Amino acid sequence: MTHRPHTEDHGADPRDDAHDNRRQVLYWRLLARLFDPEEQAALESASLGVVEDIGLPPALLDPGASVDSVVQRHPELAAEFEGLMVPEPEEDAARDRAAEVRRAALVSKVLLNVFSTGSGNVTAERLARWQSDADWLERALGCRPGELRGGRGPAIGAELGSVEADLVKRMRLREVLADPALAARLTPSMSLMEQLLRDKDNLSGVALANAKALIRRYVDEVTEVLRTQVEKSTVGELDRSVPPKRVFRNLDIDRTIWKNLTNWSPEEERLYVDRLYYRHTSRKTTPQRLVVVVDQSGSMVDSMVNCTILASIFAGLPKVDVHLIAYDTQALDLTPWAHDPFETLLRTKLGGGTDGTVAMALAQPKIAEPRNTVVVWISDFYEWRHQELFDSMAAVHRSGAKFIPVGSVTSSGRGSVNPWFRERFKDLGTPVISGHIKKLVHELKTFLT
Repeated sequence: MTHRPHTEDHGADPRDDAHDNRRQVLYWRLLARLFDPEEQAALESASLGVVEDIGLPPALLDPGASVDSVVQRHPELAAEFEGLMVPEPEEDAARDRAAEVRRAALVSKVLLNVFSTGSGNVTAERLARWQSDADWLERALGCRPGELRGGRGPAIGAELGSVEADLVKRMRLREVLADPALAARLTPSMSLMEQLLRDKDNLSGVALANAKALIRRYVDEVTEVLRTQVEKSTVGELDRSVPPKRVFRNLDIDRTIWKNLTNWSPEEERLYVDRLYYRHTSRKTTPQRLVVVVDQSGSMVDSMVNCTILASIFAGLPKVDVHLIAYDTQALDLTPWAHDPFETLLRTKLGGGTDGTVAMALAQPKIAEPRNTVVVWISDFYEWRHQELFDSMAAVHRSGAKFIPVGSVTSSGRGSVNPWFRERFKDLGTPVISGHIKKLVHELKTFLT
């Protein structure tokens, strides 16, 4: 809400004051429900009167009704929720107080449904309903459903992720997974992904099969998004030594006409073409090696999932040799499964401490040709043998290999990185990448293609 300074206007419409009072009632109710567990009867009664008076359905005040159910009964409201909370242009100074009251009722509905989640156990149906309501909040903010929680939006994505994570923790996940009908109601998300990866070793039979199916669905969805980002990021120089493909889409019409102008017949007004010319589309590539080292401690699960999937995408590119290492206090070479993020994630074990020196012991022998090697190290860098690990990382950098430290590519772009490492990486000329995964995609494409 934008504060507007009060200016005295003796000719003000008294209806404006009535609209302002109604809007305040609705927002006071919103705050009361969010921060006061006791139901405010007077505010509920007054809000009901406001909603009915402006022609909106009372279901907007029912905390048990999802936004989906309200829209299904009143489809004309769907368009009003779209972009509902997008700030209006500054030049639109004229206030429509009646519209502000209506907006307050709709905003209160979507905010309460998303952020007032109560306590106690959560069912699969309850989680699915919350995820649907969160989709409507993202639409109201002018985003696509899942965009904020998927790491492609502002900081509110972190808050949505926290609420969802709390709901997942309050859900009896093992019981849900053991029931195919309940498991089918689950929508894969990063919060659910983390719980599944943490608990997979305790599952068996139907529950394990349902967990794997959910992990596979999430991996496939994220893979599609990241592959699109990789394909859109084009870099590299044309390789003139490779003959262009002689296909119609590569035909260079302008050059063909120019080169055959000597064959123009004025009498016939016709150009005879002796030779066709084609554009070069192939890019010069040198076999490159990508070594990805991932901290699999619990705090890094979001980055680990994203970067494991990203590594598999680059493993599918021609002339890119991908190696994948995961570590906590022990290191595991996951290179044989690097092309399949699903199989890779099933072999990870979240939690525990971190000792990057054991991962470096596996990574260093893989740097056979430093000039053609890029090492991506994903961690928060809270290490107990920090000086020893940093010295070995600096040695990798000095060898001529491209060293890229990654602090976080998380749902919110936020992540805690050890300031000791952050400053030393900066001095080394290899600053930590944190935030949107597009940054890492660009760095890798620049080096590998």
